[in-house]
Amino acid sequence: MQDKEEITGHILLVDDEVAILRTFRYCLEDAGYQVATASSSSQACALLQQKVFDLCFLDLRLGDESGLDLLAQIRALTPWMRTVIVTALSAIDTAVDAMQSGAVDYLVKPCSPDQLRQSAAKQINARRMAMRLETAAAQTAACPDSLSPAMMTILDTARQVANTDANILILGESGTGKGELAKSIHRWSKRTSKPFVTINCPSLSVELMENELFGHSRGAFTGASESTLGRVHQADGGTLFLDEIGDFPTPLQPKLLRFIQDREYERVGDPVTQRADVRILSATNLDLDEMVSTGRFREDLLYRLNVITLTVPPLRERTEDIVPLANHFLASFVRQYARPAVGFNDEALDAMLKYPWPGNIRELSNVVERASILCGDELVQSRHLGFSKPALNSSPRIGADVSLEQLEKAHIAAILATSGTLDEAARILSIDTSTLYRKRKHLGL
Repeated sequence: MQDKEEITGHILLVDDEVAILRTFRYCLEDAGYQVATASSSSQACALLQQKVFDLCFLDLRLGDESGLDLLAQIRALTPWMRTVIVTALSAIDTAVDAMQSGAVDYLVKPCSPDQLRQSAAKQINARRMAMRLETAAAQTAACPDSLSPAMMTILDTARQVANTDANILILGESGTGKGELAKSIHRWSKRTSKPFVTINCPSLSVELMENELFGHSRGAFTGASESTLGRVHQADGGTLFLDEIGDFPTPLQPKLLRFIQDREYERVGDPVTQRADVRILSATNLDLDEMVSTGRFREDLLYRLNVITLTVPPLRERTEDIVPLANHFLASFVRQYARPAVGFNDEALDAMLKYPWPGNIRELSNVVERASILCGDELVQSRHLGFSKPALNSSPRIGADVSLEQLEKAHIAAILATSGTLDEAARILSIDTSTLYRKRKHLGL
């Protein structure tokens, strides 16, 4: 018998026979698994959107529905989840077809409790091993072997606090790698085998944010035909990353504060109090202290979020990291695209060192990716980097002898470089996306 901690996992059972669902559920719950059941494709898909599962036992015949059709949906919704087909002896050929479509094994009905438990243990352990390998690969690819003393200090501190449950606030300009640092903290923590769930705070209204964060009950509002559990529930046992927390809706901040303090919350339209064991990481490029002073951010919420604060410096303040990071990205991209480049020539290195990198590491990664695709030789040249000559000079300084158009161009270029989308850049600039599109065209950006 394997250690309970080793095999514990979340399992979804899909079968149209209630008696089989009940028998399988009792058998697996007795073995220590957390089990959910569905009797149709729609129920299964709804559960897959509400909760993270490691394994699914799927019947090939679901009344008038085909298990093979559901398998395709499962592969699209949860590509990491392992699926075991459960079928009658007469449908072995179909089970083999299912394995060719992505299932990992099959069981023949009727199967004994021992067969079911052995299959579950085998697949849960395979899932755990895959997660460990993914974690090891991510740690290896996360950053170069050596970085500047400033960054190594930040990484050392992050490793030191990762294995605690202290809330961590990561500060820094857009593109400095705050999200990657948050993922690394999760990987280094004792929660690494549990979910890492991200919420992008600027992308949602108050109502949608509350629904996304805490979920809702069926009938809570028009169109709520099914209950959902929310991102907090999905992150149970793991880490919840609140990206751009400075844009978190002010009316919803008291509910977030209460959850951080007590780990308790209610779904929209549901009076029943829920609990979740979640570690909170957050990040922002805004000045939260200034927002507190102007009433745009709660002071008590800030205190709860920044038990530990990590400030990631912009790339222009740690130029010694430019070349190691560029080499690291180049090695990754040439493998991905099967290109011949192995390094940069002196002119390209000099160009990268002189460039101000307003978009920080995100921009550096994009530039190197482009160069790796365009370069047909062993060494990337400056022309592959896509820098224009004016871009290599310093940005215009406020008060210098420059036109308003030059200042506007430099500012918009910097915002575009640090924004993930045109909509995000327009929001920062407080203009319509269509206006930004026209300005880009007019300014030659």
